[in-house]
Amino acid sequence: MPNAPALLIAGCGDIGSRVGLRLATQGWRVQGLRRHVAGLPSAIQPLYADLASPHCPEDWPKTAPDYVLYAVAAQQRDEAGYRAAYVEGLRNLLGWLDARGQRPRRLLFVSSTAVYAQQAGEWVDEHSPCEPSGFNGQVMLEAERLALGSGVPASVVRLAGLYGPHSRMLLDQVRAGLQVQSEPPLFANRIHRDDAAGLLAYLLQADAQGRVLDDCYLGVDDEPAALHEVVAWLREQLGVGNWAEQALGRRAGSKRCSNARARALGWRPEYPSYREGYAALLTQGQ
Repeated sequence: MPNAPALLIAGCGDIGSRVGLRLATQGWRVQGLRRHVAGLPSAIQPLYADLASPHCPEDWPKTAPDYVLYAVAAQQRDEAGYRAAYVEGLRNLLGWLDARGQRPRRLLFVSSTAVYAQQAGEWVDEHSPCEPSGFNGQVMLEAERLALGSGVPASVVRLAGLYGPHSRMLLDQVRAGLQVQSEPPLFANRIHRDDAAGLLAYLLQADAQGRVLDDCYLGVDDEPAALHEVVAWLREQLGVGNWAEQALGRRAGSKRCSNARARALGWRPEYPSYREGYAALLTQGQ
């Protein structure tokens, strides 16, 4: 396809590879930028680069990518690790583009619902205040502002808790009988990994089709749910009858995130709630 869009995926890990494979089947030319390129799928052209370095890679493509997806994962789960991955890494990538005089049609930055600090089960959308108290949300918000103020047309996608194949933590906790409080309810938001990739691919395709994108989208399924309800459903599916003395740790925040803006654009999740998503995992023997 001679006029196929070119996509550069910075931090081409699990989610990035899923996006790349979806778009490669649509004829897109996809490059995956990462430090270890050996594990990339064959449909994604490898590009070795270290986002921690301000120096542009020698084999940087001579032609500007039409789209850049920034989908890195922090290697360290502390403030320094987050800042290196999401702020400094993005700043270096933008510097590489600027040094080569390249301006993509759009930058899509993968962020997190950690930018919200609501605690009382409030409904949250893209207009809700972002006042994170934790370093993860604070750094993500700083990185979002860097992306949106870069001079490149940009959108940020705030993904909720990812789950899917090989994401066994909650299932293992339920099997162990860990308790969870029901009052006050702890509302959690999630999205299946396939749906996260599907949303990112959908937004890129929409822009390529000339549709107007907003600067922010929430990437969540259709049904935020109280954690004790999810645990009760999983216990029934797994046949767990025992309760352990240990309790599930309290998760940060309690909010209900709305995906209305993404749905208004036409996107629909394949797994609209935890029931469909976890049922698929259980069928796969997770």
